[in-house]
Amino acid sequence: MKTLKKTVYEIIEEAEPGNRSSEVFDVFLITLIALNVVALIVGTVEEIHRISPGAFYLFEVISVGIFTVEFFLRVWTCTENPRFAHPVKGRLQYLVSPLALIDLLAVLPVYLVFFVNLHGLDLRFLRVVRLLARIVRLGRYFSSLSTLGMVVHTKRGELAAVVSVLFLLLVMTSSLMFFAEHQAQPEEFASIPRAMWWSIITLTTVGYGDVFPVTAAGRVLAGIIAIVGIGLFALPAGILGSGYMEELEKGARESVRCPHCGEVIEG
Repeated sequence: MKTLKKTVYEIIEEAEPGNRSSEVFDVFLITLIALNVVALIVGTVEEIHRISPGAFYLFEVISVGIFTVEFFLRVWTCTENPRFAHPVKGRLQYLVSPLALIDLLAVLPVYLVFFVNLHGLDLRFLRVVRLLARIVRLGRYFSSLSTLGMVVHTKRGELAAVVSVLFLLLVMTSSLMFFAEHQAQPEEFASIPRAMWWSIITLTTVGYGDVFPVTAAGRVLAGIIAIVGIGLFALPAGILGSGYMEELEKGARESVRCPHCGEVIEG
């Protein structure tokens, strides 16, 4: 006979085929998170927020209440998962897991605003934390987002190497452009950190045009940097693209099972 904790755990975790209650719960949470994201975005439009600020506030309070109850239910029932079976250590391990931290970030900023007096500190940045946390929470219910997360984790070594090369290239190009353009444009290229703005928009091929080289050496260097930037910034996209395809192929192979014994048939 199932215990209450087991039943709640099966409902709030990812729905198993045929578990109607869990499917309804998932749809409800997805809808609530999506509405929260829309409300946070629309609420930044002063003309719309001014129409009914109380409605935005009430919706926020109700949503935070639901998310809080859900968070504590997940902490309470996490011991049903063999990974967190210990009643104390298991719950502590769950609390520091990525999904639990994201759930906590989705509600904690609101309590900070409601109950903590930070002496007039502007806490509008907490809206960004809430918005990002609630968007990331949707990854729990969409396999494509979860797959992307696995790709980033799997390819973290290659991505770290590319980011390191890009950072070194940024420092090198900023230094070279500073020495090439400083005398001709002492305000635009006043220092190497100031030159980094030009390097970033050039390496990313955005090229706003607000800062550009005027010396011959600077223009030659800028052309080389722009060409190199096109290739280097394509590397992360290539790594993520190939990794995503590998995960999709892996999932397709694992989904092919023998109709007799149920074992996975390797491709």
